[in-house]
Amino acid sequence: MKIRYLASVAAIALAGMPTIAWAQDAAPAALAPAGQTTTPLRSFDPAYFAQFAPRTALDMVRQIPGFSIAEGEDRRGLGQVSSNVLINGERFSGKSNDVVSELGRIGAANVIRIELIDGATLNLPGLTGQVVNIVSKVDSLTGQFRWSPRVRFRRTDPQVLNGEVSVSGKAGKIAYTLSLANDSFRNGNAGTERVLDAAGNVTDRRYEELYVNGDEPRIAAGIKYTGGTGQIGNLNLAYQRRWVRITEDSDGEVVRDRDYLETEKEYNYEIGGDYLFPLWGGNLKLIGLRRFEHSPFFTRIFLDFEDRRPREGNSLATRIDETETIARAEYGWKAGKADWQFSLEGAINKLDTDAELKLLDTAGRFNPVPLPGSDATVEEKRAEIGLSYGRPLASNLTLQTSIGGEYSQIVQSGPNGLTRSFIRPKGFVSLAWKPVKSLDLSLRLQRDVGQLNFFDFVASADLGAENQNSGNPDLVPQQSWNVDFQATQNLGALGSINAKAFVNFVEDIVDQVPIGATGEAPGNIDSATIWGFSIDSTFKMDVIGWTGVRFDIDYTYRKSSLPDPLTGIRRRISGDLIHEFSAEFRYDIPGGNWAVGANYFDFSQADEVRLSQLAEFPIDGGDLGFYVENKDVRGLTVRLGLSNLIGTNEAFRRTFYVARRDGPVAFVEDRDRFFGPVVRLDINGSF
Repeated sequence: MKIRYLASVAAIALAGMPTIAWAQDAAPAALAPAGQTTTPLRSFDPAYFAQFAPRTALDMVRQIPGFSIAEGEDRRGLGQVSSNVLINGERFSGKSNDVVSELGRIGAANVIRIELIDGATLNLPGLTGQVVNIVSKVDSLTGQFRWSPRVRFRRTDPQVLNGEVSVSGKAGKIAYTLSLANDSFRNGNAGTERVLDAAGNVTDRRYEELYVNGDEPRIAAGIKYTGGTGQIGNLNLAYQRRWVRITEDSDGEVVRDRDYLETEKEYNYEIGGDYLFPLWGGNLKLIGLRRFEHSPFFTRIFLDFEDRRPREGNSLATRIDETETIARAEYGWKAGKADWQFSLEGAINKLDTDAELKLLDTAGRFNPVPLPGSDATVEEKRAEIGLSYGRPLASNLTLQTSIGGEYSQIVQSGPNGLTRSFIRPKGFVSLAWKPVKSLDLSLRLQRDVGQLNFFDFVASADLGAENQNSGNPDLVPQQSWNVDFQATQNLGALGSINAKAFVNFVEDIVDQVPIGATGEAPGNIDSATIWGFSIDSTFKMDVIGWTGVRFDIDYTYRKSSLPDPLTGIRRRISGDLIHEFSAEFRYDIPGGNWAVGANYFDFSQADEVRLSQLAEFPIDGGDLGFYVENKDVRGLTVRLGLSNLIGTNEAFRRTFYVARRDGPVAFVEDRDRFFGPVVRLDINGSF
């Protein structure tokens, strides 16, 4: 469970738990992706990446023209493949996969080649558009390590404990990977916040400092067994601790001072595995997964007033336990030119939570107060069945389709507890077409069922953001019709352009809705529309004489629309992404080990809408950075980077209303905070 309050920051990304990468042999021809009826769109051997001196498979994948890694979504169960990265033709069998970490543990020396494939040509339901398949092997004991310290010039402690070390090896038919990592963050900002009344007059001015410190040490192990007659078994184990401490000091000139503290001390584990073996002319794959996460949160606030009135304060202690247990079977076989797969999956998901809210009295003691609906258990039992079919319709045209459905029962305990059951159809049809050698097109129509956040069922208080959600036992999973189109233009030695467009027609979209006369909570709205497009492009300037120069330009635009449950006026989904732009220039200086580069990133998001508040995130410039890299410093790759050179601040404006958002304004908080330039050192090596 991620932290739910960061009211003093526009956005702070806190990573979840990645799992392990398999140390595995290159898949023999008999075990190649079963549905691969055409040759790869492109194949890259290690020599293609030589100018970048890559240390890992991740370094290689990042240099594939026009390709961006899509990490797996928070999907229901294991289901179909959602990441666009395969290793030796196999998907990851874990649920919390961090594809970037997975690839970072495969040494570049172990990579035989990287194939760029159209996902619809593979017998792996769920894949469409560009997919990379890393063909690798392990012949001896190898290791990778990285260390990534970072320093912000202002308001934060140095980040010195961020890094990872991993080893991979093989003993007979067993390949293994062991890793020890720590994802560390030391973030923060400082600046002035103005408080305005309804007429726009300044009623208080506060100087605020925020510190967000955390460490996420993780140990992981993976074992892979390859039998002599087609058997493949994988087992992964991961255990992680998470310590987070957030403090914010707000010194007001007129009204009050505020002291905020939030902590989290989490542990989680994941056990997952799969076993594939030949059966009745096909292959049967059995998959199992068990995840558990224990997350205790504590929040405390003190308010001291300039007029000497008694101190006010409150505290909230929350315990959250989440479990997920999944069993899945997939049976695939070939009939002529067609590939078939039958799948069956069962899952039990459970959330168990309780909370204790306390208020400070005039004697300085914290006394419990009721928080109805905060102590509850939510459990979902789910079964899913599916049948997929794929075949080439012509030498340059491939069809893949799937049909299925799921049954789920949701049980919630507590005062507002309910038991409900649902049957949801799901499936897709996709086409991959190669009209000419340099152009690849894919089209996909899908009926999808979304993932519920069980925490939305339970009443909760957010002390830092000064709001509260009522419990909503009536939530149902959203459903949607999704249409996706992708076109990849291979520019040869010049690079590649990959364009995507999508439109989703959503039923029962989850957004903030009224509960009773004065309450609110995440709830279902009848319908919403989401559409957008993205472009990933790479241009290599060697063909025009700029040897070693490369440009990567990516852009995403997204538009959503739903009827506001309070006003009836259509607006974007609360907090939805609007646009994201990134560009990188890199120059690998010919004849040496030096490279220099520059990068730029910016984004914008829609307002976060509650029934009594409106939060805006104005963007003032983007993040501009430069780096210099040496690929052989006593056998290490060393990069020194400097970012936030144009002083991008973290701005935030929140409007509070007297009652609800369709009525008069009570007051406005308008803040502008800075965090200064950031220096980062990345050291990568192999052994």
